[in-house]
Amino acid sequence: MKLKEQEIENQIENPVKSQKEKQSDKITIKIHRIMKFYARHIYEQFFSLLKWLLFAIIAGVGVGGVSSAFAIAMNVATEYRSSHLWVFCFLPIGGLVIVAMYSAFHYKNDKGTNLVLSMIHAKADIPFKMAPLIFMATTITHFFGGSAGREGAALQLGGSIGNQLGRWFHLDEQDKHVLVMCGMSAAFAALFGTPMAAAIFAMEVVSVGVMYYAALLPCVFSSIIASRLSISMGIDPEAFHIVDIPELHIVTGSKMMVIAAICGVLSIVFCILLHTTGDLFRKYLKNPYIRIVAASFIIMMLTFILWTDDYMGAGINVIERAIEGEADASSFFWKMIFTALTIEAGFKGGEIVPSFFIGATFGCAFGHLIGLSPSLCGATGMIAMFCGVTNCPITSMMIAFELFGFEAVPYFLIAISISFVTSGYYGLYHDQTIVYSKYKAKFVNRNTVM
Repeated sequence: MKLKEQEIENQIENPVKSQKEKQSDKITIKIHRIMKFYARHIYEQFFSLLKWLLFAIIAGVGVGGVSSAFAIAMNVATEYRSSHLWVFCFLPIGGLVIVAMYSAFHYKNDKGTNLVLSMIHAKADIPFKMAPLIFMATTITHFFGGSAGREGAALQLGGSIGNQLGRWFHLDEQDKHVLVMCGMSAAFAALFGTPMAAAIFAMEVVSVGVMYYAALLPCVFSSIIASRLSISMGIDPEAFHIVDIPELHIVTGSKMMVIAAICGVLSIVFCILLHTTGDLFRKYLKNPYIRIVAASFIIMMLTFILWTDDYMGAGINVIERAIEGEADASSFFWKMIFTALTIEAGFKGGEIVPSFFIGATFGCAFGHLIGLSPSLCGATGMIAMFCGVTNCPITSMMIAFELFGFEAVPYFLIAISISFVTSGYYGLYHDQTIVYSKYKAKFVNRNTVM
């Protein structure tokens, strides 16, 4: 009787125990799945961190080294020209060499920095041969006194090398685009010694309103590495000192708003002048050899009439004088003319440093006119003009802080915000996309106006 009772008891208890075991197994399996899920994600994130740190180091050292060598070449070419002004008479010869070089490489349709932006938008590819071409062509331009900047060449150098690194490591298209931005940041940082601005610029310039945050880590590290490398190679970072910063109140703030608004309009004029000059050259002087020689003689004639070398090369010395409070009232106008003739004729370089020149000289001259610190107006005019032509307000802030410090922050913020709005949808780069409107919280997704 007791045995039967025990059997019945076991039959009753075993199913209960089985149910508890099943429940325990389910919980164990669930915990295991959760741990596996988080372990996989942690591994992926850690792998991504290591991958982009590695590529940032490679880009920072590789692009930074080439860009530093490029900066040294620019300095040597500028110093030689400044002490031997007679080389300017051979500007047409330099132009012919540049056209011949591009023809020899079968690369006649040069879109400049636009090509780098097209690559990031997956609309074009950047040939690796662009790197040595733009290096040599920009050096020639500066050596013979063409009125151009150097950052455009640096961005193309960085983009070309970054794209080639992506090919060598067999990266997919998205990662290759990030590496192109990484190269752009490294080149910009090596050239100007402004790693904060360099890291942000590559992410911001492509699509206004939407930043490529996936590129943040590699852009930051590559720009820091490249800037430190350039310093170790003897290239001093750019820095300026504002002589007089008045207290901000309604009068000084209002004057700054006027300067910023005019700089915004000037950025439109500069962009239109560049694109219109290029269209006219291509329409009436279709042969690139004739075009660059004709433009060279016009540049030489204007230089001899004005009898100054201020408009040769990038004009960093003129920018320095403007920040110190000295600038000719017409300098900004002539720099626009000389730069448009130089760049659109076929010489190589960039438009950003000339925009610094235009903004700094105009701001300084206008500051004298309205009774506001010419040095401060030169600095804010320079930043406002940069913001207007690139549509990059965050980068503009970073450049202002790195070049001028933080004492004039309120004035910089006023200048940048006003210029950003008044410059409209114009810009240096046609392949730059305005994703969100500057005036309403709405999606517009349009290219800048040519």
